[in-house]
Amino acid sequence: MEVILKKNVDKLGYKDDIVTVKPGYGRNFLIPQGYAVVANASAKKSHAETLKQRAHKEVKIKEEAQGIAAKLNGAAIKIAAKVGENGKIFGSVNTVQLSEALKVAGIDIDRKSLKIKDEPIKEVGTFKAEANLHKEVSVEFEFEVAGE
Repeated sequence: MEVILKKNVDKLGYKDDIVTVKPGYGRNFLIPQGYAVVANASAKKSHAETLKQRAHKEVKIKEEAQGIAAKLNGAAIKIAAKVGENGKIFGSVNTVQLSEALKVAGIDIDRKSLKIKDEPIKEVGTFKAEANLHKEVSVEFEFEVAGE
């Protein structure tokens, strides 16, 4: 079954991709949740026209994503966390806290496009994360977890 994705779906594809999925996955999950539409002849035709009209906007969006990626490479991101006596964090550091630390640094990235490499983080140190800013632009950066 072919579907046209209306939103980015992890491990499947990006918005406006035409992908082949199993019929049950398409009918029971993607289409009812609003993640996709059936890729019949008329939908493909309108999809092609939409992509043609949006092509010049995509260049601008990609350039913005590359600008954010350049900012991330030079940024020093610190997350403060409460630490116990032996260096362990109370709780763990997740993408929500990383997104908030990035906003403080002047970089606005949605938490859903961030992935922490060594999750869960339960100790102080330097860790790596990846930001998927565009389907062609993703950047890996380091951040530091420090005790309060």
